[in-house]
Amino acid sequence: MEYSLNNSDGNYQKVEKYDAQTTDKLSNHYQSIIKLLGEDPKREGLEKTPLRVAKAMQFLLQGYEMDPEDILKSAMFSEEYRQMVVVKDIELFSMCEHHMLPFIGKAHVAYIPDGKITGLSKIARVVEAFSRRLQVQERLTMQIKDCIQDTLEPLGVAVVIEAQHLCMQMRGVQKQHSVTTTSDFTGAFNRVATREEFLRIISSNLH
Repeated sequence: MEYSLNNSDGNYQKVEKYDAQTTDKLSNHYQSIIKLLGEDPKREGLEKTPLRVAKAMQFLLQGYEMDPEDILKSAMFSEEYRQMVVVKDIELFSMCEHHMLPFIGKAHVAYIPDGKITGLSKIARVVEAFSRRLQVQERLTMQIKDCIQDTLEPLGVAVVIEAQHLCMQMRGVQKQHSVTTTSDFTGAFNRVATREEFLRIISSNLH
């Protein structure tokens, strides 16, 4: 994985930590891929590309090393608040498992506590944990919902994801401005009034 930090004097310092064996194997594969595509992996501009891509892919798919339930449990508290908690406009970057091209967008997540709440940043980290994997948007939506429902056991969970898929924009139908929206709801959010309140909140400009 890759970490960035600042020194005490304020200067930027980049620290990289990757599994050496995995990086080496991936680099060899990417070198072969570049050659099969008709390029010379030995030329100056491509000489270090296999290594760079090997590290990039490990970073982009780091979600396999994250446990979303543990993330929620790391900041779980008893609280009698029973109104809607909404975290919207969570930036999302994922990789389509069909073509291994990115899809990019936003997730909007809400839950209604039933005695337990979690730190707000943990909701965003759950989105991160599931999105940093080979995915389809439909499954990603359900995984976020199920994790929050199973871990916090709230009165209901709502998840909406809006994303643009490069596999549609760069290849295939090549529609540049298409946006895919998926949603999933449990419990109280299956009631029309509650669901509509959530949809109004994520559509508003309160922030």
